[in-house]
Amino acid sequence: MINTPQRRVLTLERVFTEIAHTRMLGVPVQNRAVYIQAFGFLPEPDDKDMLLGVLVTPWFMNLVRLPTRAPSPGDKLLAVGKKVRRMVGHESFEFIGACEPGIGTFEVCSLFSPMFEFADHAAAADTANEILNLLRTPVKPGAITPQPLPNRRGFLFGRGTEPARAQA
Repeated sequence: MINTPQRRVLTLERVFTEIAHTRMLGVPVQNRAVYIQAFGFLPEPDDKDMLLGVLVTPWFMNLVRLPTRAPSPGDKLLAVGKKVRRMVGHESFEFIGACEPGIGTFEVCSLFSPMFEFADHAAAADTANEILNLLRTPVKPGAITPQPLPNRRGFLFGRGTEPARAQA
């Protein structure tokens, strides 16, 4: 028997396959060399009731936050069309609420759309897996050096940051 999270991911693929054969049928923004596949859906570290992975379709590649079970009334999920910034690994992404019959409410963040820059499905799959690997790789302390923000005048006139003044 397939456990609930696996079933949810299979349902996600099934629903988007149905969308491909109905609402997206004949829409010219599709890369016919790419097909529908879900990649790397795992529970989020800080919310075990939410799966995070990448959904690849012929018309988009999205980072998806999918509840581990069908949503119930009263669940705190992002409303359809509402946006919020969320940290995924060490990066901040804007997610938007979505809902599809058969899945319920979930959240998406567009990574690529349309998909014409991918020569084939293998290239899209490699990209999806690499994105997830990068987001799930812990950052070593000191590995990311924050860049100083330019001062207002430097920003407006394209001069960057002012050099530090030597103290006498």
